[in-house]
Amino acid sequence: MTSGAQDSAAGTGFGAAVVREDGTWRCSLLADEVLDDLDGVVTALRRVASTGAVFGMLVVDDEFFVLVRPVPGGASLLLSDATAALDYDLAADVLDALHVAVPEEDEIDDEPWPEGDLALLADLGVPEQEMQLIVADDELYPDEQLALIAQRCGFADQFSALLEKV
Repeated sequence: MTSGAQDSAAGTGFGAAVVREDGTWRCSLLADEVLDDLDGVVTALRRVASTGAVFGMLVVDDEFFVLVRPVPGGASLLLSDATAALDYDLAADVLDALHVAVPEEDEIDDEPWPEGDLALLADLGVPEQEMQLIVADDELYPDEQLALIAQRCGFADQFSALLEKV
């Protein structure tokens, strides 16, 4: 556990496994027990049977989101708010995997910032510049940001149906 993270840092939220196979999108909920463990999320995503793209979309406490895309030898990651690592283990684990230090309390100004690969979904319809705009929109909750990403990629209906189950 990272020293700045709270002991009860799992939080509440949801995780979705998103799969694109043969031009068709599928979304399914990830088990709640893997949501506070980045390795558990990556393992769960690797177990999704698909010949196409697979990635995860996680929301924690309406505070931040994480995109996780398994790649050979690890995972490509995007954390919407690096300052969340002060309070949440999952966010701290993402920064650790990215080899980015958890920010110190006195280093933080009023503006959160993303860390990771903003081009994570460029091949699926969300170029880096557009991802930056979505992440920077502080008027939206994390699930709304993910809904925009889903819309841009082409699985808005599947994502909306999934949100109704949450």
